[in-house]
Amino acid sequence: MTQGDPSTAPRRVRHVVILGGGTAGWMTAAGLNAAFGDTVSIRLLESDAIGTVGVGEATIPTIHWFNQLIGLDEAAFVAATQASYKLGIEFVDWARPGSRYFHPFGRFGVDLGPVPFHQHWLRARADGLEAPLSAYSLAAQLAAAGRFAKPVDDPRSILSTLGYAYHFDASLYARHLRTIAEARGVVRYEGVARDVERDPTSGFVTAITTDRGERLEGELFVDCSGFRALLIGGAMGAAFEDWSHWLPCDRAVAVPCARVAATTPFTRSTVRAAGWQWRIPLQHRTGNGYVYAGAHLSDDGAAATLLDNLDGEALGDPRFLRFTAGFRREAWRGNVVGIGLAAGFLEPLESTSIHLIQSGIAKLITLFPDADCDPALARRFNTLFGRDMDGIRDFLILHYHATAGHDAPLWRAARAMPLPETLVEKEAQYRRSGRLMLDADELFREASWLAELEGQGVHATTYAPLAGTLDATTNRRQLDQIAGVIARAVPTLPLHDAVLAAR
Repeated sequence: MTQGDPSTAPRRVRHVVILGGGTAGWMTAAGLNAAFGDTVSIRLLESDAIGTVGVGEATIPTIHWFNQLIGLDEAAFVAATQASYKLGIEFVDWARPGSRYFHPFGRFGVDLGPVPFHQHWLRARADGLEAPLSAYSLAAQLAAAGRFAKPVDDPRSILSTLGYAYHFDASLYARHLRTIAEARGVVRYEGVARDVERDPTSGFVTAITTDRGERLEGELFVDCSGFRALLIGGAMGAAFEDWSHWLPCDRAVAVPCARVAATTPFTRSTVRAAGWQWRIPLQHRTGNGYVYAGAHLSDDGAAATLLDNLDGEALGDPRFLRFTAGFRREAWRGNVVGIGLAAGFLEPLESTSIHLIQSGIAKLITLFPDADCDPALARRFNTLFGRDMDGIRDFLILHYHATAGHDAPLWRAARAMPLPETLVEKEAQYRRSGRLMLDADELFREASWLAELEGQGVHATTYAPLAGTLDATTNRRQLDQIAGVIARAVPTLPLHDAVLAAR
């Protein structure tokens, strides 16, 4: 063979088959199409007869990466999905009954040099400062006032500290993505998978036969079939790692209600006896749900609690969902990649479900294989995806175990449960010195961990030695100036509903 002989060239993936639609399927189709264009044909099989899980209506700021990838027009997207803007999440009764705290998007404070901002705050608190951490978050203060603004690139502006995401109707989002993807060449097939064909030597999936007799061949298959995980779990046998001993809620009931009053620019999570209730405001309605542990509450009891705690009139019958928290350490096996619920599920407490879909898509684009599907690529994908899941898991567990004053069996058990060592280490370091020990690729960064630790009552007992170099008077003056800038900025910025009306 001579150099450049075509017979030595790798065999490219020319055909990708996606099993399942919904948010995961259409995000995957749109994302791969945006990355590879017409060099890869994408076919998606879904059935109108199979319902989708409507839990993922709230997002985190990482969604901007995906929307930019596919060239989504924000105004058109907001209109098509009845979206509202989101500055963070309010947690009600989590630390203890009657408590409230806010997990804001963006940053606390501003850059004050080599000492991290939160260490300035910890030092000032030790010196007698009484102002809460939220006083130094523009996102938190805007949310409390029902106002909204987008970040700017100018680091001299306090607006540069903001971050934001969206609330939207997940079914409308999937429909919007489908319209975009099909216009760009993605082909949709109606039906369900009847048979999965595999190569007897490699074990790779070679084709899916539908109930209508159509045969979809491909070199790479993406499983977006939800909890059924028909390809990655069924055909390929990738094992599921159960985390219900840490995240005990295994059911949810959801119902929309009529929107009332102003559209709040944040999600709300409220503790209930057997779990927690979400509130997600959209333009045309409010989404509500109760995530609960079936061992502690019946479905009828959960539905009754939810219906008794709505802002407005219910707009439909309660819909129930059952799940097990956990994931597949081999979300990519052979030539099958699981995306979304097929790969795993962590309850929607911190709105990470859609992030995990796009995280899988991003990794797949980066590690996109040739037709031989080099196992090293799958191993790398699984390692990175596992880190994502482990980090988010710890962040969610923190909410459950760091509670006080709730005597229901679920909460007593959550306070007593053994914790992952990674979480034990993070909490211990923060208590000892206020240090936030995070890896570079963790999803939740310093501001998020700071908000949750302090909000849940895990307080630093002192500050890091570097903060001891600060002059107490100068430090206090700087903090007062930042809080003052934020307080003056808030009333000058528009109400959230005014922003929605003006888009």
